[in-house]
Amino acid sequence: MIASTAWRALARGPVELAYAEAGAGDHPVVLLHGLAGTAQEWSVTLRALSDTHRVAALEQRGHGHSTRVPKDVTRAAYVADVVALIDRLGGGPVTLVGQSMGGHTAMLVAAENPHLVRQLVMVEAGVGGGGDAATAPVEQWLRSWPARFPDRDAFTDFFMSADRGEARSNGTPAAGEAWADGLQFDAGGLVPCWDTDVLVEALRAVHVLPRWRAWESVSVPTHLVVAERSAIPTEQVERMRRRANVECTVIAGAGHDLHLEQPQAWRQTLERILNACGPVTEDR
Repeated sequence: MIASTAWRALARGPVELAYAEAGAGDHPVVLLHGLAGTAQEWSVTLRALSDTHRVAALEQRGHGHSTRVPKDVTRAAYVADVVALIDRLGGGPVTLVGQSMGGHTAMLVAAENPHLVRQLVMVEAGVGGGGDAATAPVEQWLRSWPARFPDRDAFTDFFMSADRGEARSNGTPAAGEAWADGLQFDAGGLVPCWDTDVLVEALRAVHVLPRWRAWESVSVPTHLVVAERSAIPTEQVERMRRRANVECTVIAGAGHDLHLEQPQAWRQTLERILNACGPVTEDR
């Protein structure tokens, strides 16, 4: 779990964003969770990097402690939130890490704001597209969640057994515990910290079309970290790898939540990426 003292707030008009911050250094790292996730899923990563880096994990609008039902869930709104956080951290450039939908957001931030991003790390993330056929299984999974769970055991049982279709990889105990950390307490037990309709609308914006033009315009070094049982179509990953300045790492024995299912391999991969980047230079 992330320590209570690590939490910060960032106002963006009618939306309040929550983020956790730890560490110090000249090379900030920003972490973006995926759909229905929270910053809690980055807690181990946050601790591992905080000795050497300033690290911030954002709870994106509609998630976690951030505004639950924002009026604007366009891709532009999510991008602007990340830009505002980077400005709060000093204006970059940062290593921008995003998983799943968070990786899609990170890609758009890098495409539109190359001066803010030192390098891009996309974890089980693609360029989007797929339309309603891609949204439907995720929506079905989200709507299958009970309104509340009596305790953590009830949630992990649900997480391990729920039929997620193509929405996510098979649940693992480690991933289930990390997702349980993102639940919030109320008088009746543990509740999801998101609104289904909001998340479905946000996801439709990702699936409406593939953002190949944005992908091709990314000029910063880019690292694709994909799972052995990836949820990203193979042909999409192969096309992404053909762009210049792209490295791809496959995490063995993992599914879509690879950072939770294989945390040691994930941390080693991210540390290698950060160590290879070298010192910050004045012209970036």
